This record gives sequence, structure tokens and C-alpha cells, in this order.
Amino acid sequence: MDTLTSVNEIADSEAQPNKRRRKKSIVWEHFTIETIDADCTRACCKQCKKSFAYISGSKLAGTSHLKRHIALGICPVSRTNQDKNQLTSYNSVVQTNGSASATGKSRKRYRANPGPTSIPFDQARCYYDIAKMIIQHDYPLEMVEHSGFNKFVRNLQPLFSSVSVDTIQDHIFNIFLREKQNLLNIIGAIPGRVSLTLDLRTSDQNLGYVFLTGYFVDSDWKLRCRLLNVIMVPFPDSDVAFNHAVAACLTDWCLETKLFTLTLDQSVANVNVRKNLGHLLSIKGGNILNGQLIIGSCCARVLSHLAQYALDSMRAVVEKIRQSVKFVKTADAHEEKFLELKRQLQVPSAKELIVDDQTKWDTTYQMLMTASELKEVFSCLDTSDPDYNVTPTMDEWKQAEILCEYLKLFFDAANLLTSPTYSTADVLFHEVWKIQLDLMQAARSQDRFIRNLTQPLQEKFDEYWNDCNLVLAVAVVMDPRFKMKLVEFTFNKIYGEEAEAWIKIVDEGVHEVFCDYIVQSLPPPPASFVDEANDNFVIKSEFSQEDSFLANGDTFADFDVYLHDIMNNQQMKTELDQYLEESLMPRSQDFDVLGWWRINRCKYPTLSKMASDILSIPVCTVSPDSVFDTAPRDLDGHRSSLRPITLEALSCSKDWLQYESWESPYGISAATVKMEY
Repeated sequence: MDTLTSVNEIADSEAQPNKRRRKKSIVWEHFTIETIDADCTRACCKQCKKSFAYISGSKLAGTSHLKRHIALGICPVSRTNQDKNQLTSYNSVVQTNGSASATGKSRKRYRANPGPTSIPFDQARCYYDIAKMIIQHDYPLEMVEHSGFNKFVRNLQPLFSSVSVDTIQDHIFNIFLREKQNLLNIIGAIPGRVSLTLDLRTSDQNLGYVFLTGYFVDSDWKLRCRLLNVIMVPFPDSDVAFNHAVAACLTDWCLETKLFTLTLDQSVANVNVRKNLGHLLSIKGGNILNGQLIIGSCCARVLSHLAQYALDSMRAVVEKIRQSVKFVKTADAHEEKFLELKRQLQVPSAKELIVDDQTKWDTTYQMLMTASELKEVFSCLDTSDPDYNVTPTMDEWKQAEILCEYLKLFFDAANLLTSPTYSTADVLFHEVWKIQLDLMQAARSQDRFIRNLTQPLQEKFDEYWNDCNLVLAVAVVMDPRFKMKLVEFTFNKIYGEEAEAWIKIVDEGVHEVFCDYIVQSLPPPPASFVDEANDNFVIKSEFSQEDSFLANGDTFADFDVYLHDIMNNQQMKTELDQYLEESLMPRSQDFDVLGWWRINRCKYPTLSKMASDILSIPVCTVSPDSVFDTAPRDLDGHRSSLRPITLEALSCSKDWLQYESWESPYGISAATVKMEY
């Protein structure tokens, strides 16, 4: 009873504005207190006259629901500017404290917190974010002048000033130059070398655009891949078209003495192109084996061509299966009947039928695989649905299954190239040698269908194997789990009696590269040593040998230096042999080959540098999302209409921003960079 009296007294004090205990909440500017009876007091909205619970017996309902009534705009309360600010604060409170956990705070006094309108507007930040958005999503630059875009932005922020294409280009170049400097610092600090890939794309105007990507191991012994340049070549069919692009890239990134290998696409790597590029690399100096490590085939393109050839050779069967899948997937009634038949036949496959995208050969492979597992359902559908009349025969299903067996070889290898984190070169060797061996055996099969299918594939893949097997084999030697042992094992299977000669080529290649690293690691002889040697040669005609020793007291000191160098050279030359003679490391899936070399770099100072460079050799020239493409990607009309410098800035910046690890200095004015377009 005492509790009820105290609650009523509170209600009476709130209902009487002249009392000292007056409520400060703005709720009571919109509500009045109505006493229904001794046990019930309600709050009534002044505008809509709706009644809300306030006090019921000993229970105090609070004012949170009254605030929501105002803040949500349900009631036509007249709002002044002051009211708007207060209601904004209510919205913030409702959004952040509207959960059940906030109920206990409902009696606290709410104050007007700074709302979104109190945040200072930053025009430079907006421009930076728009430039970054255009880069990351390939939007056209002209969008910033579109009326719909400007209307949308002004509705969000009335203070926003429209931006011109030229201004947004300046911001894009600011991002490009800052990111480029950041990457230059990273490349300048790497202990090893950089390998390049060259990918050619063409435009509607038959202009070529060379995309040059660098692969390297950074100072943390992590394999990195970065797009370095996009360079236009007016005549891509010329034998010297790519020399300028490669030379410009080497100069731009200070790589004249850091280039290790160059990987091309076989569509552009004819004999003359490779010869010209090899000559360019050899005269630049500092490269390994005088420019011999040029890989003339992109693994992804080779696998795509082989898969496409195999699919084309069975075009009629593939098309039958494609039409069968379309029949099921393009009508709900057909799919329901198909699933019911599958249930009745108790087919164990859990895969779902898909219609392939013929620009991606892996989707065709997956369609054939899934359909083959459901061939019994298709056969039953043929007898139960008169509209379905394209069912393959059992022989055709068998042929499709054989086709999938060989497509799987290509799929497994290509799938390694789709990883966001690029794999080291040794990883691909395990898939490539299996393809070579399986195709060789299949090409000699007694089954006429298998022989006819695989003989052309084996001949085409043999060209790639001959081009890249040395590089991949040297890379696998640098894996302490395999070394030369895996090369010996696989080459014996592939080459049989001729294996010894091929194994010797790999062994000699590893030692030759290692010798190059030894030579490059030696410090140049001091100029004083050369001068003294010349002086000694001149005075030999005037003094005896004994007199010359007495006349030049430093001769034995130089001799000691010579002996020291010889001893060091002998010790360094044993690094490779010592590594090869040691036991193999245990094989594990999560083995980090670069991490192993980082740990053992003190034990193998020269060999570890060689290993990091070899393991970072790229075998693919296309991006992970293009690995399964059935045709090279060309530039669209919008991209090819841009000036080359703008295209390069957009393309490179998009690649670099994936790895952005710094807060952008967006406050710097775009006027800091002025480019000529």
C-alpha cells in the first residue's frame, strides 16, 4: 500500500508542472498524464490522443515506448529544428539500446548525443573514396558526371560538390603513384630476383596491351605476385613487339640486374620472339644462363587448349548431354519429375545438375561428370516423358565418362593455379608429370576410342613438357622433401631406358645455375690489386723473382687473400652437394618450402637465394579467375578507349589495392599530382 502511494505521488508530481519535481524529458511536451483510477495511470499523446501504459499498480512502465512513438514518426507531432535534433538522438538510442539488454537503462535520462549531422564533412575524403571505388570495381570515369550519380550522392550529403573527370583522374593517379612507390620499396628490399610473366591482350582496334606481372619472394620469405606494367604495343604481331615492353618494365622498376626468368604465352612465343627476347635479356647482363630461362608456354592456356580440343573431338556427345541437362533445368515440371525418378531409382549421387558456361571449360567438365553419374535417371526419363528425346545412348555415356577421366587430369592441374595465394613452381611438377605419363600410356592403348582421343592430346602436351620440364624439375629439386630423388623416379617412368640422359641434364642444370650464383656472390677484386699486378708485371724485366718479393712487401698478403677466396669458393660449392646428400624431409601437406629455406638460410647462404628465385618462377601468365577461360580475354570498348597511361594506372592500382595495408592520405589535395592525359 505504501508503494502504491509513493507511485501515485510521483505521477501527481509529473502531472503538475509547477511542482519542484518536474520532468525534464521532452516526452512530456507531447504527452499528458491521465489518472484512470487509484491503480492505473496512463500517458496520452497530445496529437493523436492515443493512450499508453505508464503506471499500473506497483509497476512503472517508463517512457521508452513513448519516446519510440515520437521518434518513429507514427504520431504527427509538429517538429521544430530543436525537436529534430532531439529526435535524431532518440533514433540513435533506439538503434543502439533497443535490445532487451537496454531495458534496464530505460529510466536513465537521455541527452542529445552528437548525431551524423555533427560529423564534419570531408570533400577530399569523398573524392578519394570515389576514385578508389572506380579503380576497384572497373566503373567508367564518366560516372562522376552522370546526373543520377550526383543526385544520389547529394541526397546522402547535400554538401557534396560535383567532381569532374579530370579531377577524379588526378585522385586516381595519386593513388597509383603512392602505391607504386610503396611497391618499389618492397621490391628494392627483396634479397633475391624477380621473374616476369607477359600476357598479351588486344582491343577492337587490333592494338596490343602487354600485362607484365612480377613474381618474387619478399624479405619475409613469402611469395608475392604484383602487376607491374600495362604497356601498349601498336603492332603485336611484330617479332620485336615485346622487347620494348620488357625493357621499359626493367627500367621502370630497376630490374636490369634482378630479372630471373620470363614466362610467355605460347600464342605469342614463336621462335623469333623468344630469340629476340633472349638476346635482350643477355645484353642487359646479370641474368641467369644468359637469358636461357625463357618459358614459352603458359600452363593455364596449355591445359585450356587441351581440354577444349578434347571436348571438340566429342562435340556431338557433349551437345547431347548439354541438351539433356537443359531439358531438366529449364522447366520446373521437368526437374521435379527428374528428382522423383532419382529418388525412386535410389541413385546415390548428391550432385546437382548444372548447365555449363561454354566460356569456362571447367563448367563443361563438371556438367559432364554430374550428368554421367545420373545417366540411369536420364535413361528412365526417356521412357517416362515423351517430350524428352535427346537422351544419349549407353555407348555415348561410356565415352563421356572416358572423356571426363582425362579432363580430370587437366582440371586437377589447372585448379592449382586458381589459388589466391600463388603456389611455388615445384607444386605443379607433381601434376604435370602425371599428365605426361598418363597420356603417353593412353596413346598406346589397345582401345581404339581411347587411342584416338588421347594421341593428339599427347602430342600437344609433349610440346609443353619439353619446354618446361627442366624448369619444373629444377624447382622440385629445391624442395627438401624430394630433391633429385623424385626427378629420378618420374623420369625413369616417362623416359625408360633414356632416363639417365634426361636426369643428367637436370643435374647439370642445377649445378650450372648454382655456379652462376657463386660467381655473382663473389665481391669484385679491388682496383689496387689490379694496379699492383700490372706494376709487378712491368718490373719483372728489371728485377729477379726474389728481388720482386723483397720490393713488394704486400705480395704474400695478396696471396693470402687469394687462398682465402679459394677456400671460400670450395666451401660454397659444397652447399649444393651437401644439400642433395642429406636425407629427405618428411612429406606433409602443410609443408612450407619457403619457410624451410628461411630457417636454413644460414646453413645454405648461397643455395637459399637460388632456391627462393627458382621456387618463385611463374608457370602461368593469366590471373586466377581466367585459368579456365576457353579464349584469351580482350579489352572491352571502354578500357581500350582510355589513354594507355590511364589504363595502366587503373589496372595496376586495382591489383595493388588488394594488398593495401596503409591508411590512405586522402586529405592531400589532388593538385599534388598533375598528369598529362
